[in-house]
Amino acid sequence: MKIYDELVARGLIAQVTNEEEIKNMINEGKATFYIGFDCTADSLTAGHFMALTLMKRLQMAGNKPIALIGGGTTMIGDPSGRTDMRKMLTKEDIDHNAACFKRQMERFIDFSDGKAMMINNADWLLDLNYVELLREVGACFSVNNMLRAECYKQRMEKGLSFLEFNYMIMQSYDFYHLYKAYGCNMQFGGDDQWSNMLGGTELIRRKLGKDAHAMTITLLTDSQGKKMGKTAGNAVWLDSEKTSPYDFYQYWRNVADADVLKCIRMLTFLPLEQIDEMDKWEGAQLNRAKEILAYELTKTVHGEEEAQKAEASAKALFGAGAQAEIPETELNDADFVDGIIDIGSILVKAGLVPSKSEARRAIEQGGVSADNEKVTDVRKTYTKDDLKDGIVFRRGKKNFKKVIAK
Repeated sequence: MKIYDELVARGLIAQVTNEEEIKNMINEGKATFYIGFDCTADSLTAGHFMALTLMKRLQMAGNKPIALIGGGTTMIGDPSGRTDMRKMLTKEDIDHNAACFKRQMERFIDFSDGKAMMINNADWLLDLNYVELLREVGACFSVNNMLRAECYKQRMEKGLSFLEFNYMIMQSYDFYHLYKAYGCNMQFGGDDQWSNMLGGTELIRRKLGKDAHAMTITLLTDSQGKKMGKTAGNAVWLDSEKTSPYDFYQYWRNVADADVLKCIRMLTFLPLEQIDEMDKWEGAQLNRAKEILAYELTKTVHGEEEAQKAEASAKALFGAGAQAEIPETELNDADFVDGIIDIGSILVKAGLVPSKSEARRAIEQGGVSADNEKVTDVRKTYTKDDLKDGIVFRRGKKNFKKVIAK
């Protein structure tokens, strides 16, 4: 099966322009393509997984990825999928986040010997003269068409800042610049970016003529990506300091039955023939599919040793009898008030709930235990001495942490 047909079979393609041209370029390994990553945090999340694995698949087929770090566009902020304006970051914050992204992307993409490029759009966007940009690029955009774009329409009622209104122009300019400077002939992104990405294609046509070949756009389906990346109200990070390998494993182990095979098909590198056989699995077999998904993705991000530890920990806690390390959260003196800490604070600090109100709700519903004894008092407190040897707190059946006072 050719790589383009495999992408379709894995459910990764949502919308394309010039499909035959795209298909031929990808299958022949002639695509130089980019995917952009704005630096809004100091770690990529599980929601970036689809883009990262796509880049790896295409590179393995001989195509050349450009990982575009959004050091410039992050200064503006993408309004897509937002009901309010993003927090404005300093240049120092953005530079730090960009450096973190680079380290994580190198786990997925081979940047050696010119096989891929990592480029920061701050290198050209921050030096642009605004009046010159308006004259050169602004004339190519219709305000009427921009206002009809889905990414802007959803913000019109609450208010769209003029700063954010410029985002489409900046993103479009990225494709135009990458095409001229690096021969980039394709861009990929989530389907919520369709309007922004069409802007880049149209800009190339307007500036370089209709015969310019690199105006093709392919979009990843983003509906599954929207479901990824958050659990218990918190982001699922690729950085092990922010989301432990065990918690990362458990996140994928707990996906819904209806989503597990979609995720395996989209995100793992298991052969399609093997996945097709798994399509027939039902009932308890779906739990095995979730274990496969969790193991494969944890191995990809954190390595095989950490994946094995996480799998063993899960089996140990849920009755398989294996010996393993239970993930821990350490408390220090600052976490205690007058020598005690309440159950709600413990659950929040352990990452088992996003807030104390959610902790109260979980306790009232009978979903919290400490060393396998159900916690029924929402005002329950613990001393440092109580926690010196560690207590395993559990929310629900599958989320747990050992909390130790140091």
